[in-house]
Amino acid sequence: MTDKMTFSGHDTFHCRLFWLKKGYDYVSSGDSFRDNSGVELGVGRNMVNSIRFYLKAFGIIDQEKKINPLFDELFKSKGWDPFLENEATLYLLHYFLCAENYSSSYNIIFRELRKIKPEFSRSHFVNLVQEKDPSQNQKILEKDFSVFLRNYSVSKSDKIKEEGYSGILSELSLLHEIGKNKKGDPLYRIENKNQEDVPYQVILYCILINLNYGDSISFNSLYSDEKGLGNIFCLDQDVLEEKLIEISQAYDFVTYNSEAGVKEIQFKNKPEGLEILRAYYEN
Repeated sequence: MTDKMTFSGHDTFHCRLFWLKKGYDYVSSGDSFRDNSGVELGVGRNMVNSIRFYLKAFGIIDQEKKINPLFDELFKSKGWDPFLENEATLYLLHYFLCAENYSSSYNIIFRELRKIKPEFSRSHFVNLVQEKDPSQNQKILEKDFSVFLRNYSVSKSDKIKEEGYSGILSELSLLHEIGKNKKGDPLYRIENKNQEDVPYQVILYCILINLNYGDSISFNSLYSDEKGLGNIFCLDQDVLEEKLIEISQAYDFVTYNSEAGVKEIQFKNKPEGLEILRAYYEN
């Protein structure tokens, strides 16, 4: 995760539904992105940089172009979910988009902005970022916010929907336009109305891959720290606690304690996160 805030690289394109699979296949075959990559990827030349950007933003490849083993399992031939048909995969993509912080808007919006301004506009986002770093360019921030909106929302145009141009994470229904402010600017709210449906296996996987976590993790850390699952998945505290209880009931290597006002999850040993997801997808 990078400390530097970044707000560009997508060339103002939101991520199309099959771009990640296309990009994964391209990189896993040993190819490198170049001027004529658009021909092989089947996209316009100006979209090639955007695909490369999203492979990094979603944590599919790192800066050295090494593929995250999770996405090998998901996207390879006969992989777990190459066409993003399982909602769990969308939650995993959403997690990496926020947690990797390669594109800083998502981490800021889900961890901070929605807490400060439950009903927020584009200008609220711009102002928050510029408070953190006054050197950030307003136009770039406005464009980045527009891309965020399109990644999470469904276009109202049926033609665009049919062409697969709705936001890649729109099916999670996390973003809601709720009206306009006095200036006539759209107002948005982030709310997970289906939070009980987040698979507890996804929650456990995200805990296991967090290198900052030891064998005992406080509820508060799980909820609200830098990669807090409560913030990223927009869970109420009681729902996150229910998920932790589900985890402790499903696996004998983990317990959840809430005695004497101290809530924490404890691991006797930690399996590989991929093995948890393997059992989930293969079942």
